[in-house]
Amino acid sequence: MVRVARIETTGGPEVIRFHDVDLPAPGAGEVRVRNTAVGLNFIDTYHRRGIYPVTLPAELGVEGVGVVEAVGDGVTGFTPGQRVGYFGPERGAYATHRRITAASLFPLPDDIDDETAAAALLKGCTAEFLVERCAKVEPGWPVLVHAAAGGVGLILVQWLKAVGATVIGTVSTEDKAATARAAGADHIVFYRNEDTAARVRELTGGAGVRVVFDGVGMSTWESSLDSCGIRGLIVNYGNADAPVGGVNLGILALKGSLYNSRPMLYHYYAEPEERAAGVARLWEMLRSGKVKITIGQRYRLEDVAQAHIDLEGRRTTGSTLLLP
Repeated sequence: MVRVARIETTGGPEVIRFHDVDLPAPGAGEVRVRNTAVGLNFIDTYHRRGIYPVTLPAELGVEGVGVVEAVGDGVTGFTPGQRVGYFGPERGAYATHRRITAASLFPLPDDIDDETAAAALLKGCTAEFLVERCAKVEPGWPVLVHAAAGGVGLILVQWLKAVGATVIGTVSTEDKAATARAAGADHIVFYRNEDTAARVRELTGGAGVRVVFDGVGMSTWESSLDSCGIRGLIVNYGNADAPVGGVNLGILALKGSLYNSRPMLYHYYAEPEERAAGVARLWEMLRSGKVKITIGQRYRLEDVAQAHIDLEGRRTTGSTLLLP
């Protein structure tokens, strides 16, 4: 028997329930994995809340690390005992064991431990494609990172500094400011008691930033618009607050002929070649020390509902792990 978290209806963290189930042997093209560490991500809350529709009942969790226990027919490149990681798009990471398609797995290098990999894969690959393939940030560019002390935010700050950007980060508290500064943020804006856009304009001599990285959503949309310089890019990569909706695209013209993108990780990691190249770039950044992973919290897998409460309440810093 294995333990698996499911939801029967969408809603708050209380809808998550664990079940003891028999896990069948892996089918053709599948692998059975025993999880050793599971990553918590905002996308999990979008599935739980129904922001991203799921067919009910539904399993949750997209990111994890574990050990291969068995492989199905036709699987090559993976063998029992091998360490692997994954970040979806298949759900089902909130479990002690799971079946997953072999094509969704990444082999883990020996010098990357399980917890680091589980804390870094989805968020690190997100930073990789956002900085290097979506925004294509160049040295010297001023950029704004909302929620700079969050899981993706901390990695974004480090990655942006590594490519030579000047980073302005928004945070809510002095402790989070210290964390963001330690990651390399050049300037901090306390969004709760400062006008973010006005402060950004002051820091950039009135010009605004070249790129805004916004994983928050509706509550930061206006400040993102007003912080972005002429012909700048707003990258909305998440909905930690709520999805941006009801936007008249003419506002992009009025604010300076701005660009806006709502990218998804899986569209940038769709082909085997780009998946391999993207994750190799992540390992390179970790090995070089240019990006360090902060694991701010660890919870028992069974306490995932509390982890969701803390994540959505902005009481977490860096990456969060669930341990089976």
